[in-house]
Amino acid sequence: MHMADALLSPAVGIAFWTATGTALAISSRKVRSDPRDYLVPLMGVLGAFVFAAMMINFTIPGTGSSGHIGGGLLLSILLGPYAAFVVIASVLTVQALFFADGGLLALGANIFNLGVLPCFIGLPLIYRPLLKRAGVLASKRRMAAITVLATVVSLQLGSLGVVTQTQFSGISSLPLSTFLLLMQPIHLAIGLVEGLATAALIHFVREARPDLFVDERAAGGPSLSSTFPAKLIAGLGVLALFTAGVFSWFASSQPDGLEWSIARVTGSAELAAKESVHTRLEEFQKSLTIFPDYKFSSDVKETAPEPEKSATSEAWPAVDAGTSLAGVIGGLATLSLVTLVAYLLRRRRKVDVDAGTPG
Repeated sequence: MHMADALLSPAVGIAFWTATGTALAISSRKVRSDPRDYLVPLMGVLGAFVFAAMMINFTIPGTGSSGHIGGGLLLSILLGPYAAFVVIASVLTVQALFFADGGLLALGANIFNLGVLPCFIGLPLIYRPLLKRAGVLASKRRMAAITVLATVVSLQLGSLGVVTQTQFSGISSLPLSTFLLLMQPIHLAIGLVEGLATAALIHFVREARPDLFVDERAAGGPSLSSTFPAKLIAGLGVLALFTAGVFSWFASSQPDGLEWSIARVTGSAELAAKESVHTRLEEFQKSLTIFPDYKFSSDVKETAPEPEKSATSEAWPAVDAGTSLAGVIGGLATLSLVTLVAYLLRRRRKVDVDAGTPG
């Protein structure tokens, strides 16, 4: 659900850059004052994992479409909303700058749809209240159901956000009723798959480190563990590496839910840029992109399918060293960016504490 720049007017793009920037400033301040000692490495490794997981599109049977996880609610449950938002913003920034996944003008809107909505609506208004109501003795099945529901609602809100943003941008080729009736159902199916995957990973983490969740339902937030979760962080790091380097070969070649919806309305998965600002940003983005479509630039040019070639005829799994390298480098870049940002914020907290000023 990464929007391209052509879907937004400059005014709408700037408006959502402003909204996202404000949320990021608030989140950064909250991360700076967070007392968890293990927060920096956990943020970094989860950022790398979510980056890798986003590479794996799963087919939605009977539709000709595919989807991938958004990761916002998963990060929120494990990190809390503010640290999660910093991580998802970093992931989407790396994807846009170096992989041309989502436009630069649309980056603020993409972070809003995939970050603000799950972190600040899905978690506090759906997941936590339902989990608290379920009580301390809630079964694992009920906790999983709550996770799936919160994930689905978050993605439905994100999908609705895309539709609303294109309408505010005056994209006449995407009529409201038609576009809405395509976007919401396909992202309902995608949300169900993401919800199940999120519930499974949350279950894994709870089994490995239940102390991280002791006070979750009582206090409405993550607990403070007395021991550094070294094995958990290492395990997530290995999982991120294998996801990017190997599991990415099994990604579906079908268009994602947004591209599929646009194609059903307009006949093409992409809209042509109409304004000069779109063209200039596209050229600038190309100059930064190292792995377009998560491949080497030369591979994209040489192996691009002809228009009449069906995507379903391509070999699967697509064993490709270039894709593996792109995924590993992207994961490491995300790990480095998140760790650096979190470290600088935490270092600022230490300076404030040493100076006797509030964080």
